[in-house]
Parts: sequence; structure tokens; C-alpha cells
Amino acid sequence: MQTQIPLGRTGLHVSPLCLGTMTWGTQTAEPDAHAQIAYALDQGITFWDTAEMYPTNPALPETAGITEEIIGRWFARAGGRDRVQLATKIVGAGAFRAEGITGASFTAALEGSLRRLQTDYIDLYQLHWPNRDSYHFREAWSYVPKTDRAGTLAHMQEVLQAAEAAVKAGKIRALGLSNETVWGAAQWLRLADAQGLPRMGAIQNEYSLLCRQFDTDWAEMAAMEDMPLLAWSPLATGLLSGKYAGDVIPDHTRRSANPGLGGRVTPQVFPAISAYLGLARDHGLDPCQMAIAFCRQRPYPCVPIIGASTLAQLEVNIGARDLRLSDEVLEGIGAIWRDHPAPF
Repeated sequence: MQTQIPLGRTGLHVSPLCLGTMTWGTQTAEPDAHAQIAYALDQGITFWDTAEMYPTNPALPETAGITEEIIGRWFARAGGRDRVQLATKIVGAGAFRAEGITGASFTAALEGSLRRLQTDYIDLYQLHWPNRDSYHFREAWSYVPKTDRAGTLAHMQEVLQAAEAAVKAGKIRALGLSNETVWGAAQWLRLADAQGLPRMGAIQNEYSLLCRQFDTDWAEMAAMEDMPLLAWSPLATGLLSGKYAGDVIPDHTRRSANPGLGGRVTPQVFPAISAYLGLARDHGLDPCQMAIAFCRQRPYPCVPIIGASTLAQLEVNIGARDLRLSDEVLEGIGAIWRDHPAPF
């Protein structure tokens, strides 16, 4: 496996797996988070993703920033910032930032992340979700698109201008989107190209065997524009590991704090999980590694984000880096997807 791959047109080269950090500070204590960092670096996983609102499960305004602080204390103690491609995110409109992303809040949030992370620059600075909302997080079932085109475009231009100033100051190297729509991404790219402003270089959306919204219009966008997908929750919040099979709720898991897993636990989801677990078993594969390897073999650029609450889970997930699924396994996945196209 390549140790580093280009991240689209950003100029960054990153590891083909990305270390997720959203449990650090709640499910994962700081010493355990630092143990994950040490192991990931030893395994060549140098691309890390965090956010100003982390940790999650639950995500609370009073705990926002703790994950970045945990990472910052690692850099202060162990150094090695130059070995890492570090990504973080500014939150959109909501409980964490009522006014949403503006030019001013972009600049202020960036300064806050730099301070907590104890670094002078962010490699990939992402917009966590668009101000106008989107169809992600199970909102597709009741999605009503906004129609304020002029206001949206003015907002995008304002943010891109703030980003340009940050790039020129050396505080960020590249920009990215998260939980965005195809129309939204197209407008960000169009404005950047037309006005010579920084280009959005990657998209971080949810993607897994159980959540494949990306595989139509977004797939074309990613392939045509060389905009890699950073696939968050490739194990569908642990559902694809099989640990919740039979609708159980083990102690000290994400489901013990969030029984519905953000709307993912439905009557349809467990038959789909059973089918994928059976396919992995029939081919002698670990189900987590099969799910992660599937993401890496999409017909568009894709980097799975392999978050884990324990070091043992991380070790299993990193084991997917050298796995290439056979045509027979891919055909089996395709057949299951047709039978279970949208289980949540």
C-alpha cells in the first residue's frame, strides 16, 4: 500500500487512512487517546481529523474543544507536528454557533483551533456543515431545500475571502467541506475559480456500506473535480462491527449513551447488518476491515476516517490498509446493497 497519497488538488499528501478523534475526551480518556496517536504514527497513519465541537456522544457546548486540546498537549509533549497532516472543522449554524459560519466567525474559530491544537497552521480546514442545512444526518426523509440563492452565494464569497486571508497568512494550507450537497460544492468551486479564491479540496460526508448517498451525483462530482471523499463513520457508528447484532446494547459503547445511534437503529438495519456479517464470514474477512476496504476501492478518491474508542479497535481498523476485496466479495456487496439500499 502507498504510504502517502495526494489529497486531490490541495497539494497535500496524506496517509490512505485518516485517524478520527471524535471520542477523545468522552469515551476515550486522554492517556488512551495519546496511545492511539502513538500507535497510528507507528503504523504510518499521519492524517488526523478533528473539529472544534469535539468530543461527541454527546456533543455539548461546554465540552467543545476538548479533543483539540488533547491533540495540542500531545504536540507540546512529543512534538512531531511536521509529520502530521492535521484537519479540523468550524461548526455551522446551531447550538454551538448561532450566527453560523461568517467571515468573522471563520477567522475567530480558526484562531481558537490553532490555540487549542498548539500549532501555527492547519493543513485542511473544513466547514463542518453548511449554514443552510442539508440532507445529511437522516434529514433526507424530510428535506426541504432553501431558495435564497443570492444570500447563499454572498455568504460563500465572504467565507472564501476570509479563507484567502488565512491562506496568505500561512494559517491554513487547504480548505474542505463537510456534510455538504452537490449543488453547494459546485457553487463553492465556481466562485473560487471565477474570483481566484481558495478552492475547496475535499468533502467529508457520511459513507458506509449502510449509507451510500454519495454513490450517484456526489460520486461524479468527486471523480470529475478530483475532490476526495473523507468518509466519516465507515463502520456506521459501529453497527457494521456486529457488536449490536440482535439489537443489543453492550455497556460502555456508543449505543449505551445514544440508543438510536442518531436515527440509524431501525427495523431495516439489522437484516442488512446480518447480510454483511455473513458475507464477511463466508470469505474469512473481519467485517470492520471489509467495510473499510470497500471505501478505499470506490471508483472515486476516498479516504476512510477510522475513529475508534479503544486502541484494540484501532488496531483492527488499521489492519484494513493492505486489504483488497476480491471481485466476488464486491459482487456480494452489490447484491446486498440492492436488497437493503437505505436501511436508515
